[in-house]
Amino acid sequence: MAQDLGFDEDDLRALAGPRSFGRGQNYPAAVTAVEVGDGWITATVHGTDAYQVELALDGPDGVAGECDCPYGMEGNFCKHLVALGLTVLAEPEAVPRQRGRARTRAQELDAWLAALSRDELLALVREQVAGDRQLARRLELRAASARGDLAEVRARIRELLDTAPFARYGYVEYADTHAYGEQASQAVSAIAALTAAGRAADAISLSREAMRLLSDAQDAIDDSDGHLGRIGAALAEAHLGACRAARPDSDETARWLVGHLLSDLDDLTGIDPLDYEDVLGAQGMLRVRELTAAAWRRNRTGWGEKYLMERLAKAEGDVDGWVAVHAAVLAPDGSTHLSVARELDTVGRADEALRWAERGIEETPDDVTSDIALIDYLCDRYTRADRLLDAVALRRAQFAARRSLAAYQQLRTAARAAGCWQAEREQALVPLRADAGQRQQSWYGGPVLVDALLDDGDVDAAWRAAAETRAHDRQWLALADRARAVRPADALGVYLRLAGPLMKQTGNAVYEQLTGLLLSMRDCHHRLGTEDEFTAYLAALRAGQKRKRNLMRLLDQHGL
Repeated sequence: MAQDLGFDEDDLRALAGPRSFGRGQNYPAAVTAVEVGDGWITATVHGTDAYQVELALDGPDGVAGECDCPYGMEGNFCKHLVALGLTVLAEPEAVPRQRGRARTRAQELDAWLAALSRDELLALVREQVAGDRQLARRLELRAASARGDLAEVRARIRELLDTAPFARYGYVEYADTHAYGEQASQAVSAIAALTAAGRAADAISLSREAMRLLSDAQDAIDDSDGHLGRIGAALAEAHLGACRAARPDSDETARWLVGHLLSDLDDLTGIDPLDYEDVLGAQGMLRVRELTAAAWRRNRTGWGEKYLMERLAKAEGDVDGWVAVHAAVLAPDGSTHLSVARELDTVGRADEALRWAERGIEETPDDVTSDIALIDYLCDRYTRADRLLDAVALRRAQFAARRSLAAYQQLRTAARAAGCWQAEREQALVPLRADAGQRQQSWYGGPVLVDALLDDGDVDAAWRAAAETRAHDRQWLALADRARAVRPADALGVYLRLAGPLMKQTGNAVYEQLTGLLLSMRDCHHRLGTEDEFTAYLAALRAGQKRKRNLMRLLDQHGL
């Protein structure tokens, strides 16, 4: 029967992903007010808030959905949509029957409306307008457009984009943003309607003004869910549609387009200049390129100027132009050099790419750490070219700049490939020992020396280093786990010390840690032949911790 619905559980899992699907399985009881139409199903799903969800059943790619929760508003198929889908699948016979009734109702409604007289239809519309202010606004705008009353349309659009009615304290709070967005979207519909009514030139003017008004409003709105971005994108689409219908002056349009893209307005509209190629023609696009190049020469560090130059160069396949834009302002850590190298790689200019990457290392100031991705790129190139000692030299410099376990591991990999790890290792351990002697710790706690020795598999040396320095509990636990087979007494001492503080804490995560330590202790006692000591220790622990029911349950599950 799932085939009759157009989707099944596998479809929901594919759309939502395993995480959202799993969470949605816990929500069917929260689904209320299910309504089935001909091709759609809506409902309210109660979670952190009451969310409105809709499944579209007959889309070109099968089932799709929308939800007004924050995750759903980002375009994701969320757990609330999964919950509705699972609710529907639980009663597969009901939906086809309800869809059939919805189709019949729609046909009957259409037939009834067609049979009404003009006066009866007018009375019906007036009745609906009197009870629905949003419908009234939409129809008033259409009437003004039909009359050609541009001043009235402009005034109404400004009214629709005004935040004042929603700003209780001078600011539109999160709870009111959705309502503002619904109202503002009516302005977009009105502009599109102007184009449809043959007034595309007016639609161009009004859409540009609406973009400015929307931009002015954004600082006074909590737009956490991105409503304004969607309205801005719709305005941009309305503007493009109007331009395609009106075919405005290409020079003026090019000037507006470049000015818009270099302003803050584009943050909301996200206009792609290449979408206007058919509107501007060859001459207009040439003007866009000229204006963009002039703006870039005036401000080579501007984000908008750089974006436009890159976008146009990419469209033309002008790799050298794209490189020139990046070369104008190079990041000190070499990351820009890496971007250029990768771009040159895409067009088969590998030698130039390598030279750019090498420049990135050479031109990095002494007080700046080179971009790790750049080093990785160069090491990969050197390795493939059998320049193994060059790769080692890079990793050595990387390790000297930041003595982390990751840098040590990368140096080891490169040196092993070059057959010189023993010598490199001795050199690398010298500064790590010095850091450990000064109590210098890694960002996650404990000296890097201990981690490096342990990662090398030199457990005895790592244990000595830990005993001589301020090793972190994380490191002691790793050492005990690695040494337990050959040093069970030493490992047992570590486990006992780490278990002590946990007995004074609560929480399932703590109980899981404590259980893990107890299992390790049991293994140590088994190796030492002192099982009776462990039995006594465990009995005392159970007696002292008996009120922690989840802990007792966990111990039972593990046979402790």
